[in-house]
Amino acid sequence: MPKPLPTHIDRFMSINAAYWQFLKCSWSLLVDPRNTVGISIIMTTETRTPHPVLDQGAITSLLFSDGADGTEVHARWRTAVSDALFRYRPGLGSQQRWQLAYERLRALNKHVPSPEDLANDPRALAALHEWTCPVDGATVTVAGIHYNLFLGSVVDDEVSPTRDLTDFATMSRLGTFLCTERGHGNDVPALETVARYDRERDEFVLQTPHPGARKFMPNTSSAGGPKTAVVAARLIVDDKFLGSFLFLTPLSDEFGTLPGITVTLLPERVGTSVDHCATNFDNVRLPRTALIQGAHGQLLPDGTLASSVGSPRKRFIHAISRVTAGKLCMSGSGLGVARTALAIAVRYSYTRHISGPVAGQRVPLAAHRTHHTRLLDHTATAYAMTFLHRAATERWVTHTPEDRDDAERLVAVTKGWVTWRAREIATEARERCGARGLFVENGLAAMAGDMDGAITAEGDNVAIWCKAGAEMIFGHELAPEPVRPTGDEPLTDPGLLRRALTTAERYWHQAARRDLRRGGGGDALGRWNNASDAALNLVEAYAVGQAADALLAACARVSDPITRAVLEDLSALFLLRQIDARSGLLLAEQALTIDQVRALPETLHALTTRLAPHLGSLTEAFDVPEEHLSSLPMLNGA
Repeated sequence: MPKPLPTHIDRFMSINAAYWQFLKCSWSLLVDPRNTVGISIIMTTETRTPHPVLDQGAITSLLFSDGADGTEVHARWRTAVSDALFRYRPGLGSQQRWQLAYERLRALNKHVPSPEDLANDPRALAALHEWTCPVDGATVTVAGIHYNLFLGSVVDDEVSPTRDLTDFATMSRLGTFLCTERGHGNDVPALETVARYDRERDEFVLQTPHPGARKFMPNTSSAGGPKTAVVAARLIVDDKFLGSFLFLTPLSDEFGTLPGITVTLLPERVGTSVDHCATNFDNVRLPRTALIQGAHGQLLPDGTLASSVGSPRKRFIHAISRVTAGKLCMSGSGLGVARTALAIAVRYSYTRHISGPVAGQRVPLAAHRTHHTRLLDHTATAYAMTFLHRAATERWVTHTPEDRDDAERLVAVTKGWVTWRAREIATEARERCGARGLFVENGLAAMAGDMDGAITAEGDNVAIWCKAGAEMIFGHELAPEPVRPTGDEPLTDPGLLRRALTTAERYWHQAARRDLRRGGGGDALGRWNNASDAALNLVEAYAVGQAADALLAACARVSDPITRAVLEDLSALFLLRQIDARSGLLLAEQALTIDQVRALPETLHALTTRLAPHLGSLTEAFDVPEEHLSSLPMLNGA
């Protein structure tokens, strides 16, 4: 029969007897009268042993040790969004909110030493999204477009590196990015906007051939001031298609939209919206210098194309390579939303009192297992999300040309898993706050909608997971066959749990290969359809395994024994929830014994009991600005 308690707790008995005593005694929850941490633990033993104190600062440092200067970068954005300008303003109409988003964007820009350097720093860009998205989804949208997609694309121009970017660095002009078309979303290589080269005048003529080719969704209205776009279009020279490239295209000036450009506002979308539009080009002439060029393609003086990239499709993928950094940014938005939503919901759970089981008694929501268990589970996931994102970012920043494809795939897989989990967490956090959570002024109501946007942006999650799954079927090494358990392993043993996840990944990998081979010959789509379910399950198992590895590696870097023990418990909770959801498969594949599967509920119960007193500290370590939390009416007694 597996032991219900983790071996690391036994190790700490000799180090901290008070902690062990604490784990065995019951507890009750009282509101901290300062209403900042929101919890005090009162022991029911005669000696009233004080509860162990986590090194909250060490946890915060662990969460934001993001590269060599990660702490400094995160502190910069945290400081920026702590300003009063970023607090919620009631009673604003849509256009007023659009203007406010651009006002906030310019305020963020004051914290940027070099916008060009920021555009080339994936860690700093993602950190910007982590801190800005939870306080204003509109601001983070226009910031990501301006710094990453627009400015990053222009900075990547290898032929015109001396292009004057002063207007964009100072934001006297704002940048936007026009790639997606009304008729071409995830299949952007099939876009139809045309840039025809006029040899006689040495210019390009930008044209939208029909309504289905109108650029769709970006922020191209006059809101916020004059704008310039990077426009993806098919380069045509002498009626020959040379591939799709990016073209620097002014859209408006201080007087409005420029000639030949038609901008139509789109209806408001879910979440915090910006000035999304459909954009049409009618014989818009651009100078030769408008073409953004590089190794993927350079238009020579005689009108021929020099390229080190073999096909038009690959040239275009190279041209829009900024979407990979964009995926890291979307994941960053998910991290910020998840952590902030939990910080709000957990604090509320200690300040909101309801009737207790005894007449006249009032207890906080957090006293109920049905309440705090859900928040604990999501807190464990938020920690795993954060460390997975850190690992994926590190992999992308340090990749070599040889492992670029693997690094890019990890970024895509991370984006899908993190943004999906963030939406779940935002929804759960809102529900745990009841009716108060429905009001936008309380900071939660718009979060799930903002995650809907992130799930779709920079590649729809299902689409990018399909691509990853298709690549992994034969382009990813099959996970090794794990050693079967003896049944004597503690159910919280990370080695046992990680091997079980490996079993799930291996199973779905083999199933995808089998199902692909079973598809009809000569029918590529039919073969993929046959294998797609297993392939997506493979991607999810891989994502969870990578998250578990990142979380366990982070725990190993903690020196304080009490803090490390709690984080190891949190890791075990995350792993066990993943194992519990796959217990049938894992039992069938003999990755767990029958007794281990039967012990899952009891072990989860024990973990939850031990972790519940630390829920407040674990979410306070997210370091959400107090200026934001205290401004929310439901947290300040209003």
